Amino acid sequence: MRVVCADVGSTYTKVAVVDVAGGGLVATAAHPTTLAEGPLAGLRAAVAASGAAGPRAADEWYVCSSAGGGLRLAVIGYEELVTAQAGHRVGLSAGARVVHVAAGRLDRAGLAGVRAARPDVLLLVGGTDGGDAETLVHNAKRLSRWRVPTVVAGNADARGEVTAVLPHAVVTANVLPRIGVLDPGPARAAIREMFLRHVIGGRFGREFARLVRAATPDAVLTAVELLADHTGGGLLVVDVGGATTDVYSALPPGAEQLAEAAGTLARARTVEGDLGVRWNAPGVLAAATAERIAHSGLAQQAAARAADPGLLTDDGADRELATLAATVALRRHARGEPGGRGRRDLRDVRLVVGSGGALRHAKPADALGVLDALLADHGGGWPVPRAAGRVVDSDYVLAAAGLLAGDHPAAALALVKDHIETRRAPTRRDG
Repeated sequence: MRVVCADVGSTYTKVAVVDVAGGGLVATAAHPTTLAEGPLAGLRAAVAASGAAGPRAADEWYVCSSAGGGLRLAVIGYEELVTAQAGHRVGLSAGARVVHVAAGRLDRAGLAGVRAARPDVLLLVGGTDGGDAETLVHNAKRLSRWRVPTVVAGNADARGEVTAVLPHAVVTANVLPRIGVLDPGPARAAIREMFLRHVIGGRFGREFARLVRAATPDAVLTAVELLADHTGGGLLVVDVGGATTDVYSALPPGAEQLAEAAGTLARARTVEGDLGVRWNAPGVLAAATAERIAHSGLAQQAAARAADPGLLTDDGADRELATLAATVALRRHARGEPGGRGRRDLRDVRLVVGSGGALRHAKPADALGVLDALLADHGGGWPVPRAAGRVVDSDYVLAAAGLLAGDHPAAALALVKDHIETRRAPTRRDG
């Protein structure tokens, strides 16, 4: 059976037609996303461009989306450095863009700050199981008149009171049941459901919402987890986009990490909203300058790309902008927050994967050159991988594999093995 796997982004819709019997990639195609007409029009056009017949049944469509800005999430926790930080990390792992983090008891000004961030979904956390419950209940009462989709993943002892105050909320297991123990799964699933039901359905209608199964970053992280489980080694993915640059990492078993109260995710994602090679190209230059990374001064080229995201040129600026965006994003991901919280030990990463249009559409040598720059970045305050191969997801199979992993795990694994793992190019250090 052939199925369509599609990532409907804000700019382009990318399609991969997969034979799930063997995990073979039948065809790929892309088409501009048609947000004004509705994303279904662009999706159907992309399928037609692939040359494959469109699926006849809804269960033959596997779609993820970040169209319209993706999922905007606000996190409200008990302590800034503990439950709020834990919720922040869980929100990122669910494919959200965390637009606001609040800690402590919400007062009028605090509630106004959350509202001003215009979140699509709220994640309300606070207290370990058996610990403080008063702050969680207080914040639930503060939010009771605001009918925004809400996921509650805090102190289990407060569930009864919180449910009475927020009957519309989805209440799930605590993201931080004990100090230092982070449990992202239940909250991640609940956030995904809220995204599909309220965000996608509300923006684009029920017909499109019925096809969408995940936020795009959520699907990609699932594929990262699948490949990491298969290889048993550390894995790093850097996705350079037009508006953001996302970094995903899966730590190898036994990787030494900084112990911290908010817990550490073995598989994590960060999103840098100021680093993109189109809409946010000027932000890339500002961030590179702040990091003291030398560049050739691309102010004019960056401004032109921000003004016209569809601009295609052969002036070499795209490669340099992609290198700068990827380098800054990876530094931030590896170093974590100020003070070392969330630091990632990536020394034992064995495979670095490049993704995003800036790399997929570049010449192969140029795309690998961007990844080589990451592995040679010894000035960023973090230890680089000691011996990592690198590969570019030129066929855009990570999102497809993540979408298929639940229903067709063998096909999903075949995709990442055939199009990612086996195409691994060695670094100069390991051959």
